[in-house]
Amino acid sequence: MVSMSQTSVPRWAWDASAPAAEPDLRGRVFTLVVLPGAGDVADRWSTALAGRDVRRHECGDVDAAVAALRADLAVARVGHRVLVAGTARECLAVRAAGVRAGLGDDEMAFGVVDTAERAVWCVHCDATTHAAVELEAVVPCTGCGRRLLVYPHVSRLTGAHLGFMVDAETPADGSAARPADGSAARSEGEAA
Repeated sequence: MVSMSQTSVPRWAWDASAPAAEPDLRGRVFTLVVLPGAGDVADRWSTALAGRDVRRHECGDVDAAVAALRADLAVARVGHRVLVAGTARECLAVRAAGVRAGLGDDEMAFGVVDTAERAVWCVHCDATTHAAVELEAVVPCTGCGRRLLVYPHVSRLTGAHLGFMVDAETPADGSAARPADGSAARSEGEAA
């Protein structure tokens, strides 16, 4: 198993016990993006930010959340902070939109209410599979059908976990793999 402290996956995206981040009170303006089921986290943030310039967006899905974020960032100035409350999959997707727009990690905070579902990007066919799956488990790709290992790496630009064929080295017919030059495989110590 890979040490999670050595991966690109934020703790809040895999550890259901990770507490929601606290708002950075040094901010001047706050965008608060709230996805379904995350109202309690957002309400706690709203209370902590009482009396400040808060733009709260109740969003029904990731597309609406990204649109709200883009609209606020179009007029943002120095001191703008973004808080996103939702599932890990949703938060990673909105984070990716923020990163693509130029936000730094210190300008975004997340409150995750569920870590079960992941977006898994297939390196073989470029499809993204959404499924309730653990890291380092296997999920069938919705694009090509390959059995993908969900690797503990997440793209900062797409918010998806890396998925690759779990048994890529094993030929479909079960025979020993042949070298690229087509010659028979040699056992250790056998002369070339």
